[in-house]
Amino acid sequence: MPSLKEIKTRIASVQNTRKITSAMKMVASSKLHHAQTAIQNMLPYGNQLEHILKAFLLCTQEAQTAFGQEHNEVKRAALIVFSSNGSLCGGFNGNVIRMMQQTIEEYKSQGITDIIIYPVGRKVSERVVKMGYKPAGDFFDLADKPNAKECREIAEEVSKKYVNHEFDKVELIYHHFKSAGSQILIRKTFLPIDLSTESIGLDNDRDLTSNVATAKAQEYLRKKGAAQGGRSEEETKPLNDDFIVEPDLESVLTVLIPKQLHLMVYTALLDSVASEHAARMVAMQTATDNADEILRDLNLQFNKSRQAAITNELLDIVGGSVNN
Repeated sequence: MPSLKEIKTRIASVQNTRKITSAMKMVASSKLHHAQTAIQNMLPYGNQLEHILKAFLLCTQEAQTAFGQEHNEVKRAALIVFSSNGSLCGGFNGNVIRMMQQTIEEYKSQGITDIIIYPVGRKVSERVVKMGYKPAGDFFDLADKPNAKECREIAEEVSKKYVNHEFDKVELIYHHFKSAGSQILIRKTFLPIDLSTESIGLDNDRDLTSNVATAKAQEYLRKKGAAQGGRSEEETKPLNDDFIVEPDLESVLTVLIPKQLHLMVYTALLDSVASEHAARMVAMQTATDNADEILRDLNLQFNKSRQAAITNELLDIVGGSVNN
């Protein structure tokens, strides 16, 4: 059995660790709030742009675009993969890297070995280098400070290469932020772009109202929301489908579709950043809870050991007085 001094040292060590995890949880919660605000500010523009573009294409049957046409044969593929620069966020980075490796193996099984990777985040970039691939660029800053301009540059570069048949397929791999306690790993086709109206609003299932990390609290809020009839969602108002195209159809598509592609990259980045902070908040909350449990066990062990020591001293005193 460890001595009282050893137990006290262990208690002090766990308390210090708990202070760190608790502070990191609070920092992650604050950053998550800012990330949620960024998504919330972007959503109205994104939803309306998608609705306008797809409603316009639906009503204009002769509309044709190189971004929506599949190539006859896939020989070169590109992956835009989103991870974080830091660690201590649970399985966030590991899951992304695992899906990237599975995607590469799937391409290799189809005989496609020419794969270009755009790694957004230090963790996935380091893995790409270890796997023997050359990253298509350095995008570390994007993982910490989301920037619409750099996202547009990535989208423009990739789409230009797709149109010139340098890429035959482009995919996104990232975490879709659904709520503070739920982030869904997604592998989505970026090019050829999906212009079907059935996909409008598929990704608009985010809950941006809560930073709750614990499962019990989330279950309580879920039941409370169900009892009150759930959240009221705004329905997208139908648009007038009587379009007058100026100056011409090709010019309009040349502007709208690149905007939609840029928005897809930027949305994936914001989702990934919010998911990272949410995953780190949950991981630090779990670590803090584990520290509390360890402290309870150590305090109990310390009290038992101290009581045993006091009892032994009393027995020695009583035994000595009897012998005298």
